[in-house]
Formats: sequence, C-alpha cells, structure tokens
Amino acid sequence: MLTVSGITLYPVKSVAGVPVVAAEVEPAGLAGDRRWMLVDPGGRFVTGRQRPELVRIRLAVDRDGTLTLPDGRQVRLAQDGARRPVTIWRDSVAALEPDPAASAWFSNLLGQPVHLVCGDPAAPRPVRGPGVVEGDVVSFADGYPVLLISEASLADLSARVGRPVEMARFRPNLTVSGGTAFQEDGWAAVEIGGVRFDVAKTCTRCVFTTVDPVTGERSADGEPLTTLKTYRRGGDGVIFGMNLIPRGSGTVRVGDAVVPV
Repeated sequence: MLTVSGITLYPVKSVAGVPVVAAEVEPAGLAGDRRWMLVDPGGRFVTGRQRPELVRIRLAVDRDGTLTLPDGRQVRLAQDGARRPVTIWRDSVAALEPDPAASAWFSNLLGQPVHLVCGDPAAPRPVRGPGVVEGDVVSFADGYPVLLISEASLADLSARVGRPVEMARFRPNLTVSGGTAFQEDGWAAVEIGGVRFDVAKTCTRCVFTTVDPVTGERSADGEPLTTLKTYRRGGDGVIFGMNLIPRGSGTVRVGDAVVPV
C-alpha cells in the first residue's frame, strides 16, 4: 500500500522546509508553500543555487501564509502594498513587498540587497509545460504546484551513491512510502485525501541537489547529481520526482493512501 509519509512546506523559496501533518490543497499548490520569494534589486529571483546558505534559514508559517522570522517578526501575505515586477525563470509577474523591514532583515543576513515579495492575487502565475490546462497556476515553485517523491526511489538512489541521501536535498512537498522504486514513473494521476492530482511530468534536477540541507555547503563529489546522471535522464535533463497539478481542493494528511488512478 502506498501512503503519504511526509508533508513539507517551504515558506520562502529555497529556505528550509517545515514538516506538517496536514495541508490544504489550493490551485497553486499546498497552502503556505512558496508563497514568498527573495528577489534582487532588478527583480530577479534569488535561490539556493546562488546562495546555498538559504537552506539553513528556518521560518514558521501559519495556515494563512503569515511568516514568523527567527527574530520573531511576523510578515503577512498582502492584498496590496508596494508592487514590483519580478522574474522567475521565464516568467515575469507582478509581486508585492508588504514589509520593507523584513526585506532588510534578509538583506542583512545575506550581505546583499534583496526584497521579500509575495504573489500578487491580481497577477497569478500560469503553469507552463506538459499536463497543463488553461487556468492552471503555480506559486513561486520552480514550475509546478506540488512535488512528490517516493521513499523507495530515494532508497534506490542511496544504494547507488553508497551512502544515505537526504530527502531534503530534493525539496518535495509529499513523500510516499511503499511500492517499488520509480513506480511513480508510470502514473497518470493519483488521488490523495479525496483530491485528484494529475501527474504532469518528471522533475528535472539541478546543482541545488548537491547542497547539504543542514550545512548549506555543496557536496565535493557532486552527489547525488553525479549518480543520477548515470541512470535518470529524460528529455529535459536529469530527473527525480514527479510534478503534480491539483484537480480539486481538500486536505492531505500524513498517513493518507496514495491511489494511482
């Protein structure tokens, strides 16, 4: 039997994940997941690819998307505020900067000027790529609303690398126990907690997977990307994990059955 073994939210793109026992499913992904992002003064997104130390920043997030920074400051999602154009990969969208003091906190931490922005409800970001229908939207995740990874697939990778590989390197929202390695490659859709998710495509992986989720340092041997390159290549590059698009709303919980449909 396949079951949800973990649910993780990433309040700000590239910061440490927050494990939860349940999460609300919204069109753009799990509530509270990647609703915030850091951008440079030119509006370009800043991630752990350029600043790997971001993975060490641990923030709390409420169900309504309110962030609590390590200094106790709370930052709330806004419907208005200072608007600025931002760029994430190929997408240019409007975003809001509701709290310049929070931006200053991150700027001081990173030693470079950055702005903490949240999505503008008036300017939703469309999903692009396979499996998309008109009206699909995504938060500040790389490309799709939800990422799922199988524990069996990670165990297969760990055996090939020759040491345990942390799931946190791949930053999934949902982890699944049971089944066989890469069984998910054959799924077209799954139902979890009464919510259907279309399986859009495999997730293309990059150098971010080589960042240690605890230390924020890159692996000297390039693992696990080095091993993935030897046996997990797709049309777009190295692949690991499945991108999902919600086709309904509801709540997913740890322990829920994962039913391919």
